[in-house]
Amino acid sequence: MKRLILAALVMVLASCAPDRRPSNDLVFVSNETGGVTLVDGATGRVEGQLATGPRPRGMEFSPDRETLYVAASNANRIEAWDIRSRKLVRTYGSGTDPERFAIGPDGRIAYVANEDDSAVSFLDLDSGRITREVAVGPEPEGVGVSPEGKLVVATSEVANLAHFIDTATGKLLGNMPVGSRPRFVLFLNGGREVWVSSEQRGTISVFDAATRKLVRTIDLTQSFDIDEPVQAVEMRAVKDQSRVYVAMGRANRVAELDPVSGRVLRWWPTGLRTWGIGLSPDETRLYAASGLAGTLTIIDLRANKVIATVKLGGKPWGAIAAPR
Repeated sequence: MKRLILAALVMVLASCAPDRRPSNDLVFVSNETGGVTLVDGATGRVEGQLATGPRPRGMEFSPDRETLYVAASNANRIEAWDIRSRKLVRTYGSGTDPERFAIGPDGRIAYVANEDDSAVSFLDLDSGRITREVAVGPEPEGVGVSPEGKLVVATSEVANLAHFIDTATGKLLGNMPVGSRPRFVLFLNGGREVWVSSEQRGTISVFDAATRKLVRTIDLTQSFDIDEPVQAVEMRAVKDQSRVYVAMGRANRVAELDPVSGRVLRWWPTGLRTWGIGLSPDETRLYAASGLAGTLTIIDLRANKVIATVKLGGKPWGAIAAPR
């Protein structure tokens, strides 16, 4: 009987203890002070470092998730890293000061926001050549490509515009006003909606992709009565697009939205100046990079709580996760 009681007690204690087993995903965290840090998605254990060019910021995966592309902003290049071997396999001249970029659905073209040139560069990833440069407003930052690859939208953080660009011709289709300091572009609803976040206004402008008409504005300030400024920076959606997550910058939070109603469903505390966020491939965890805190916050979405705060130092900028 004592053995049975002891066994039952061990099982109860084990079920209550935090799971410190390695996860099935690896998080890549770009750091403006140097390199990309590799972090286990469940435990927060630091597993290594990619020695990128100076000031890495935007990151994207190839469609097959075998290659990680990194914008080394101060080196004026995009780097291609093999995810499994963690080796640098190729570098691309990208135009000056690349920040964010988007990879087309066929994996052949990277659409790069070049801040210093006020342009979006079309970078052919096979030839390594820039095949087109489209002039946009000052200091473009956010850039997104539609699921079928026909439309690119870039944001000018100085002009407060979203630029709609035809990928086949490079023609600038329209310049649409958005909230101040637009930061990120997200395509939703099968590419029929374009979401553009505004850092300073704390809003998200939602456009009809075909007509470029403003459909609605989601105002995060209405959901938060806090001392910190309510902001909206990077956005991520789950695969079925039933939820959208928003990094809230200097509000030091991440919010979960219902994309249909635009309502904030819940939020979690993070470090100072949360700039970039990423989802685990199985969508059970959310990762938030906080530049002024030097941390990565790991949030368990099922348990609805922060499970780890990883001290990385420097200025973490973006977070993106790949299966192991």
